[in-house]
Amino acid sequence: MRTERATVTVLGLGSMGAALADALLAAGHATTVWNRSAHRAAALAERGAVPAATPAEAVAASPLVIVCVLDHAALHAVLDPVAGSLAGRTLVNLTSGSPEQAAEAAAWARSHGAGYLDGAVMTTPPGVGNPEMMFLYSGPREVFDAHRPVLAALGDPLHLGTDPGLASLYDAALLGLMWATMTGWLHGTALVGAEGAQATAFTPVAIRWLGAVNGFLTTYASQVDAGRYPGDDATVDVQIAAIDHLIHAAAARGIDNALPELLKATMVRAREAGHGSGSYASVVEVLKGEAAGR
Repeated sequence: MRTERATVTVLGLGSMGAALADALLAAGHATTVWNRSAHRAAALAERGAVPAATPAEAVAASPLVIVCVLDHAALHAVLDPVAGSLAGRTLVNLTSGSPEQAAEAAAWARSHGAGYLDGAVMTTPPGVGNPEMMFLYSGPREVFDAHRPVLAALGDPLHLGTDPGLASLYDAALLGLMWATMTGWLHGTALVGAEGAQATAFTPVAIRWLGAVNGFLTTYASQVDAGRYPGDDATVDVQIAAIDHLIHAAAARGIDNALPELLKATMVRAREAGHGSGSYASVVEVLKGEAAGR
């Protein structure tokens, strides 16, 4: 089922920008595209996109402008010369950057009379257009609500709050979660692989285990918010003893132990800070570092 046809511009046609434009076209939206290297628009033009010769022409074509370029320096290189034409339009910035850069871009857009949403794409280009994939947005709620039907063509749009830096902040946090999870899985794969187990055999068991881990996260979230960590499931002391078994098994099989050694060191710091009898969630107190003492 298609939403009402809208008019949208996409600036930047790298792998991600091209995927964004393609998803908008697939949803039936009139899509104007621009890229510094014009040949990148050819395939999209064959599917119905309208190539613009300049950023000024592209911006003028639509009330909603989605930009996805290499970085914020490239963002300003494209938009600064056409800033005067942004008034009354909405700029959705899906360029990767820091929360501080998002705040600066939001202030810049406001100074030129444009609505602004900062965004983060929580998938790779092949996942764009899949309603299961998250797209994170932050900025004025009314701007998000006005364009949500169009943004839904890209993936599931989640509004995190009015602070423009939130999407970038969540993006960084979620990437950290991804890398830690995937590296833990790879360490486990290497460990069982040392005994001849195939990754394809280990992975379904690992995925099932992650379902239980999801439950731990849900339980621990309220403990973190409350700052109280009852050790009624498994204490930090118990976790330290358990990770020693992992470190021993990996060392005996010649597996690199940098990751579990780092994890153990963090648990030990939590124990030394007085959280040995608390739940694993208490480790957050040492991870907060200087912020915990403010």
